[in-house]
Amino acid sequence: MTTETLDTLTDISLESEAKLSWEWIRRFLGRLAILLLSALLLFLAWQVSAGHLYEAGSDFGYNLGLVGGLLMLALLLYPLRKRWVIFDDRFGKMESWFKFHMVAGIGGPLLVLFHTTFRVGSTNAAAALYSMLLVAGSGILGRFIYRHIHHGLYGRQVALSEATADVEAASECMGSIYALRADIEPRMRDFREMAFDPRGTLSGRVWKFMTLRWRSHRLAKSIRFDAKTELVKRWRQERGPRRELVLNYRLAREQIDHYLESVVKASQLTVWERLFSLWHLVHVPFLYLLVFSGVVHVIAVHMY
Repeated sequence: MTTETLDTLTDISLESEAKLSWEWIRRFLGRLAILLLSALLLFLAWQVSAGHLYEAGSDFGYNLGLVGGLLMLALLLYPLRKRWVIFDDRFGKMESWFKFHMVAGIGGPLLVLFHTTFRVGSTNAAAALYSMLLVAGSGILGRFIYRHIHHGLYGRQVALSEATADVEAASECMGSIYALRADIEPRMRDFREMAFDPRGTLSGRVWKFMTLRWRSHRLAKSIRFDAKTELVKRWRQERGPRRELVLNYRLAREQIDHYLESVVKASQLTVWERLFSLWHLVHVPFLYLLVFSGVVHVIAVHMY
């Protein structure tokens, strides 16, 4: 490893230090908010199921179910907005409609669950509840698949050419990492060839798809350790400031993780796109089933 390699790492890492710190704080605050909100919902669910706050047949419980049902009915607006040409940007952009679809898909089932006080009574109520849970579970699965083929939660879809270009760009930034140890580049190259290799049996390809990210994490951990060892060795020889060592390792870790993540994403993108198409074929009928069972439940409640 040369002094030039260290200097390159240091220059870039000094520029990215503030960005790394802010990203860590943002992720921590986001996870803390989700944890606190989940704890609050669990506490309220416990109180409601024990009958301490209201009854399902009370005005408040009824209104919760009404609002939740209307939100779930509004889920149909998003697919209509996508397919009907009479709806243009004057009625809002697709990103805004999708955001509303996501919020309604979470808020509606939650309100209905609180409306039931977590108890199932009549047969039609049970059918409506289970249909709702089926749609909610399908939506969570779809959200999991969606994030693998789009930029962020509401971003545009990733093209295969774009994902491949990202791999090449990440590879070009790995020169300083490869210079740390001679065996790093061959290990990275072997992983990339394995990830994009289309050969093998169906079961083998499925297994590779399911374990590829885990393999990338294991390889990243190994290479990060080797890179850190070499950086520490060089730092002791040069007797430089410790802050320089920390920043160099942060950048090396970021580059290693980004390269392996880009390889995994590009190699799996086509499969995720197929899974998303199959999911969509199932999710839409589930949504219609929910609307039908919900309407039957509302009619039965008001008739009897």
